[in-house]
Amino acid sequence: QVQLVESGGGLVQPGASLTLSCAASKSTLDYYAIGWFRQAPGKERELVATIAPNGETNYGDSVKGRFTISRDKTLEMVYLQMNNLKPEDTAVYYCKAFRGTNSYWGQGTQVTVSS
Repeated sequence: QVQLVESGGGLVQPGASLTLSCAASKSTLDYYAIGWFRQAPGKERELVATIAPNGETNYGDSVKGRFTISRDKTLEMVYLQMNNLKPEDTAVYYCKAFRGTNSYWGQGTQVTVSS
């Protein structure tokens, strides 16, 4: 069974940095791609970043150059480093494990960017 637990959300000012964490087992990280997605009120859930089992990364256009996805298989964690945060980054951020037609979601963590 795949379990994902996000943490690290909070309230920050524009321009600040924040790191989100997603706890996932090593077997999950070896088999599934892991992605960060976000959903703002009234908007559809959108891709933020993904990391494949082979380490290949992919980013949504709105976060390229500001956000970095990484993982540590020893610690069984996937991270999302977010720099130069903007009010439009405000959303619930979700961690997702996916491969083919199978996918699993975490419970989400709220990120609010406001002065």
